[in-house]
Amino acid sequence: MNGRQAVALGAEPADLVVRDGRVLTAELAEFRERDVAVADDRIAALPEDASAAVGDDTTVVEADGRAVVPGFVDAHTHADFFQTIGTAYHRLLEGGTTTVVSETSALGGAFGAEGVRELLAAAEDLPFAFRATIPVQPFTDTLDDPADEATREAVLDLLDDDRVVGVGETDWIHVVGRESPAEVAYDRARSLGKRVVGHGAGCSDEDLTAYAGVVDNDHEAIGADEVLERVERGIHPVGRTGSIRDDSEAFAEALKAHDFDASLSTDGVWPGALADGEAMDGAVRRVIDRGVDPATALRTATLGPARHFGLDDRGAVAPGNVADLVVLDDVASVAVDTVVAGGEVVVRGGEATVGPREHDYPDEFRDSVSVDATPETFRVPATAARDGTVRALEYRHGLITTETTVDPAVEGETLAASPDDDVAKAALLDRREGVDDGFVGFLSGLGVEAGAAATTLTWEASAVAAVGVDDGAMAAAVERVAEMGGGWAVAGSGGPAEPGEDGAESPSSEVIAELPMPVAGFATDAPVAETADGMADVRDALRSVGVGVERPLLAVQTLPFVGVPSLKLTPRGYADVFDREVVGLTPDAE
Repeated sequence: MNGRQAVALGAEPADLVVRDGRVLTAELAEFRERDVAVADDRIAALPEDASAAVGDDTTVVEADGRAVVPGFVDAHTHADFFQTIGTAYHRLLEGGTTTVVSETSALGGAFGAEGVRELLAAAEDLPFAFRATIPVQPFTDTLDDPADEATREAVLDLLDDDRVVGVGETDWIHVVGRESPAEVAYDRARSLGKRVVGHGAGCSDEDLTAYAGVVDNDHEAIGADEVLERVERGIHPVGRTGSIRDDSEAFAEALKAHDFDASLSTDGVWPGALADGEAMDGAVRRVIDRGVDPATALRTATLGPARHFGLDDRGAVAPGNVADLVVLDDVASVAVDTVVAGGEVVVRGGEATVGPREHDYPDEFRDSVSVDATPETFRVPATAARDGTVRALEYRHGLITTETTVDPAVEGETLAASPDDDVAKAALLDRREGVDDGFVGFLSGLGVEAGAAATTLTWEASAVAAVGVDDGAMAAAVERVAEMGGGWAVAGSGGPAEPGEDGAESPSSEVIAELPMPVAGFATDAPVAETADGMADVRDALRSVGVGVERPLLAVQTLPFVGVPSLKLTPRGYADVFDREVVGLTPDAE
């Protein structure tokens, strides 16, 4: 007889008891008056009265009639972006999140299998369940050749790890209507009973039907009809409401109209939200605020994702399951008071009892930005124009850029930004050691009036993105980002570039705001509150140089992101995503 049986039968005291609660039975979507008895890290029993299980060494959590629900499972997030997992997990716990299913496209995209293994190692000893998907970038060939065979095989081998639950989000443009090298990853995942994560932004009709034969879930539905279109085709819908987008209205409307299995996610919680103590609690609250029954909303944050990703011992308060529990002061507002993770109390009174954990990342993770930039890097020859016009990106909103043409200023034999006409330069420079690819194009819609900004937080690209109207400021921002090992830098316009000791021009512009992200160029191990303040400083600096769009950091970070099909940046030219080709500055002839 094991310890859980002994506790259940009254033969031994429990290690922990949550007393006098209204326990959510996720299977029935009902609250019932029960106590919860825990042995080691597992739920042993749900008696009406656990007094007999309370011994001298039993930890007792008094629920006092409040709701006791399973720990929240974030069905889709990006835990390798902005903050290292060791500096973010305790903030996630304060929002009731005890398990995440995370993409690894940042560390995995930059370092392949080694990056994913390092992320898993950083999360290994945390009182928090970390589950990962493998990055799909090494297997895609839409615009570039896939990675070499050894790199791909090493990433595939990660699927044998129990902590890896599938293949990461695949942009539909890579696989619908074409053969893809990624099929080998999907086949390996399916043979192991693991999932393929979808990214179906803009995918509909027959394309969505074809896509349904590739992926198992998708978090890109932005209307209730789109949610139900996915349900109809057998795609598990994942509602999204977090720092990137809030699709809670669409998700809620679909849930109120029909009964179907679904999951809820944040798609990433940015440091500002984490510093304010919000994680999956905010996602559930917004769905409830949209009129969904609380028990149903909670199910999408617990049992739904646990079942979908094969986490059979999580997602429900039931004997034998891992003791991940959340005590809510109020169900409707999802006010988290106490969190138990793996049988240990990790949050009391809404405050974490655990703190940041250091992880010794390899030196190469902190020296991953190999870029040299001078003002000359951003010169564009006048011959690139056709009748004074060049192809350009037009920023619309959110993650959306489309194709347009602009008439840049002409300075001698080069094309220059024209801030009075809202024409800026936009560049993407490959930051990998030994790779010198870089492209400088043009951008409208961002409103840059002076200076420049640069960042390595480029989605699904190991690169430095820069936008600006001053070549010297662009060089200054890129160089500062490289010196920091990654992150953000904003530079104001300065005087003429000055020759350095070697005779080359050096930017004279001053960096007015910066935010180091030295872990693979994508994350920091600074405290969350410090990162949140730094991001606010960068945002304010972007405003000061004229960027007036609602989400300036998001706008720049996603210039290379082909997951929202349109015209995007690559280090070799513009990515014409729908036609699956790289095009240059010179517009097509009429």
